[in-house]
Amino acid sequence: MTAMPELAGLRVLIVEDEMMVSMLIEDMLGDLGCHVVGPAARLDEALALAENAEIDCAVLDVNLGGQSTFPVADLLRAKGVPFAFATGYGDAGLREVDRDSAVLQKPFREVDLAKVLQGLAKRI
Repeated sequence: MTAMPELAGLRVLIVEDEMMVSMLIEDMLGDLGCHVVGPAARLDEALALAENAEIDCAVLDVNLGGQSTFPVADLLRAKGVPFAFATGYGDAGLREVDRDSAVLQKPFREVDLAKVLQGLAKRI
């Protein structure tokens, strides 16, 4: 897939604790013309980036080594930054407040990521 004009320059925070998955998402984002922020593999890193980095949207793994990324989702929501959850469990592992959030079902393809990012970009 090639860079998509509507995603060009989009600053995307990646929160993912599995290095290979993180690298794959970084490659996909690069192919789509996005700028990668992070990645964050730990909750404290993710919270710091969500609070301080210039980001347009985020892709959050639901579970970081046994810790939920819901605090990051809450912070992003409070700041008005759109995000999507990446999970192998679909929306089954989400809280009620997160049921309307975009979900990338793992494993996902670049075209799936692009579709979700297009939806998030419309909310910026």
